[in-house]
Amino acid sequence: MNIVVLVKQVPDTYSERKLRADGTLDRDATDAVIDEINERAVEAALQLKEAHDGSEVTVLSMGPDRATDAIRKALSMGADKAVHLSDDALAGSDAVQTAKALAKAIGTVEGVDLVVAGNEASDGRMGAVPAMVADVLGLPALTHAREITVEGSTVTVKRETDDGVTTLTAELPAVVSVGEKINEPRYPSFKGIMAAKKKPVTTLTLADAGIDPSEVGLANALTSVTSSQPKPPKSAGEKVVDEGDGGQKIAAYLASQKLI
Repeated sequence: MNIVVLVKQVPDTYSERKLRADGTLDRDATDAVIDEINERAVEAALQLKEAHDGSEVTVLSMGPDRATDAIRKALSMGADKAVHLSDDALAGSDAVQTAKALAKAIGTVEGVDLVVAGNEASDGRMGAVPAMVADVLGLPALTHAREITVEGSTVTVKRETDDGVTTLTAELPAVVSVGEKINEPRYPSFKGIMAAKKKPVTTLTLADAGIDPSEVGLANALTSVTSSQPKPPKSAGEKVVDEGDGGQKIAAYLASQKLI
């Protein structure tokens, strides 16, 4: 089984994130890390590889040069090889453009049986790219999975909802996105870190992937940020002094906030 895992490098959630004047995220202003949900996607792919002899895991990332750090992290966990779609013209691409570009890059990997991705990235929280990639590729999308199994040519996932657990099945090839409850990603071993330095990473430009420059980039994006403002500072809150009517005061406050 040939598995491709979509990986994204994002600003560290513990750092202050800022927007540039054009409304795009200033990625150079913060430390960059592999998105946590992508680590879980890599772990899910590695578990499938271990359950099916002869399987191979390819990491695919779209991003600037320094995204290689995220790629190497995934390789050190146990992925076999990587594809890095990197071109200055990609900067500012929106979700639709990103999905189309990723689909083109996936097409450069021979014999893909399964594409695994996180359900949403922490820098955008669109939660739509995996399904968009599936649509572009014409493949079934099994989203928000907390469990994945493959038997023969069929992939089955379990998705937890407010109403219970839903089971989804599809014939391979397919696209699966995973949620945060699917697993706990493994820590790379020293041996894995050293081995990752020797694993092949193929870097693609737009031309290499067959992507028209007019299809990507901020100038051609279908969506844009029209305005933004800093997050307001935390308020001191409201103190309730219990003079025999504390419960009524708390209830009144909760009602004023439309919480009850």
